Amino acid sequence: MELSRIEFFQELGESCVLPTSQQGIEQVWQLLLLCRLLCRLGLSFSVKHLGSVAAGLYALYLFFEQSMVWCYCSVCSASLPCSSTATSLMLYDRELRMIDTVTWHKIRGSQMVVAMKGISLAFDLDRGTVPAVPNPLEFTGYILFVGTVVFGPWVSYSSYKEAIESHKLSLAWLQKFSVSWVKCQVCLVISNCIAPYLFPYFIPIHGGRGLWLHAYENAVSFHFSNYFVGHLSESTTVLAGVRFTEDNVKWGALNVELPRSMVLVVTSWNIPMSRWLNIYVFKNALKLGTFPSIIVTYTASALLHGLSFHLGAVLLASSLMWNMVKLLLSRLAAIFSACILSKQCPTDCRHNHQKVHACHIQDCLTPIYGINMTFSAMAIFDLTYLGSLFDADIENLAGYVANHTIQKWSELSWASHWLVFACWVFYRPIQ
Repeated sequence: MELSRIEFFQELGESCVLPTSQQGIEQVWQLLLLCRLLCRLGLSFSVKHLGSVAAGLYALYLFFEQSMVWCYCSVCSASLPCSSTATSLMLYDRELRMIDTVTWHKIRGSQMVVAMKGISLAFDLDRGTVPAVPNPLEFTGYILFVGTVVFGPWVSYSSYKEAIESHKLSLAWLQKFSVSWVKCQVCLVISNCIAPYLFPYFIPIHGGRGLWLHAYENAVSFHFSNYFVGHLSESTTVLAGVRFTEDNVKWGALNVELPRSMVLVVTSWNIPMSRWLNIYVFKNALKLGTFPSIIVTYTASALLHGLSFHLGAVLLASSLMWNMVKLLLSRLAAIFSACILSKQCPTDCRHNHQKVHACHIQDCLTPIYGINMTFSAMAIFDLTYLGSLFDADIENLAGYVANHTIQKWSELSWASHWLVFACWVFYRPIQ
């Protein structure tokens, strides 16, 4: 029997929205309490570092139980940060031989953050950003910092030291935490309830058109699950004392859902990781040239994410889209002398055609605005194509295999890959 619209929303709220919100709070309230209490206690720094270790281990046990032992082993291996290659090889050895696939997917995010912290500390020591090698207690406290050990994000050693100093909980700080917490709960509800149920209810999915609608549904659900983790990590990090004005505790959801171009999507998807890759990989690889440095950066990102075919395929495809869109828009901006670069121009740019807040209707209908809208639409199209791989129906199976990736993109006729090729064909005569 088909439910009326009122009955549908009532059933959706009672069976999904309320249980999802309640479960989200039940799973993280202890972690949030640990984050705040640790840094507010008036103790010596040594005791605080020790408390960070203890709280981090307890947080790992809360979420991973016995599987936390693998995270602790990663901490031990990261204690030699001079060998980032060895750390990566160790992670792959576990992924391939030591840990079952389901467990690995559960703890992979935490493992990645541990590796990023160890590698960044090694670079900071080499550059002199961190003046002295931390003692074992300080290092372990940083790696197991309770605000980031489960959900991330990566924070620098300097940020951890500032958090340990325990700045007072100001009204602005409390407001930032509250907003982040509300956002993470909203994103969780959208991912688990709104996207999977509202789309099929209002837009029945069937036929050839249904493939793209289903792909968009998967993409939206996956996007908001990522935003949930991002805003939750933002909440725990801010609550633990990391300054909320830094880029490493901000999230760029708006630039993903309403993108200017695919370039903004890539850099805004995970701002903390983008910042890490830019500081420790991209800038170091620039001596090889721009395009090789992009490939090196995306290779590093793929290695950190683990030996996953679908993630590797998505990262490679997005890197090709990123580079092609950036080159094409740079050339079009030069030809038209217009603000149509992949990122918004600064206020003092010298383009003849600049974006204005108030314009005449004939100015707003120029090809310049059309180009911006076209590349925004292309970015949404590419995101739908890439997000089609993250099907919630098989999320709990033993990982995504190559056949699944090939099947999904074949059903969509490899459309986004052909679009990148078409952009390249268009770019060649005008470069």
